[in-house]
Amino acid sequence: MGKTLIQQARGKGSLRYRAPSFRYAGKAEHFKLSPEPLSGIVMDIIHCQGHSAPLAQIKYEQEVGLIVAPEGICVGDQIVIGQDIDLRPGNVLALKDIPEGTLIHNIERSPGDGGKFVRAGGVFGKVVSQLGNDVVVRLPSKKNKSFNANCRASIGIVAGGGRLEKPFLKAGTMYHRMRARNKLYPIVGGGSQNAVDHPFGNARTSRKAKVKPVGRNAPPGRKVGMISPRRTGRKKR
Repeated sequence: MGKTLIQQARGKGSLRYRAPSFRYAGKAEHFKLSPEPLSGIVMDIIHCQGHSAPLAQIKYEQEVGLIVAPEGICVGDQIVIGQDIDLRPGNVLALKDIPEGTLIHNIERSPGDGGKFVRAGGVFGKVVSQLGNDVVVRLPSKKNKSFNANCRASIGIVAGGGRLEKPFLKAGTMYHRMRARNKLYPIVGGGSQNAVDHPFGNARTSRKAKVKPVGRNAPPGRKVGMISPRRTGRKKR
């Protein structure tokens, strides 16, 4: 029997679970690829509801764009994109032009996509080694990942660090924070819900030993837990 799951309600796309993107300042990304060096001036540093880090508003020659603000940047500073430029916070270079040991952020997945990795407040990556057409970067998760040497990255540490150090102290503060971002809060575990609301729920007992794996042919209302595992049951010797 199908259940009215939170996952299904979120997927429907109703206003309750939709991100308030109409309040976002815009997309923070590297300026489009150009064969010639490009410079811009920091016009303002703004707060955006959709980003955990502050954003810097950059005035280029013809356009205005947003980037993830690095630590130490100020209004009036110059941002340069290109080759053979200084390793100053905010400048953008290809990974092949960045020396090993340099702290970077907003790394592109593929050349020209504007930046996908290392964008949260207070985080940074580190260039570990150059391997021909690949560059190995240590991500904030301490894992090493290889990138195309032509992918671009910004120099420095993302601003806004320390935001997680201040405790919320009470659930009401967290409630208002999550409500401002239109996030579901509090998160209730499936085993704590009623049987009509979740396959793991049970009104008669708080027993947590329900079977988690779900087969491939289970109905949509049962698709929670370990979905379509390769195998189930005790391994036979």
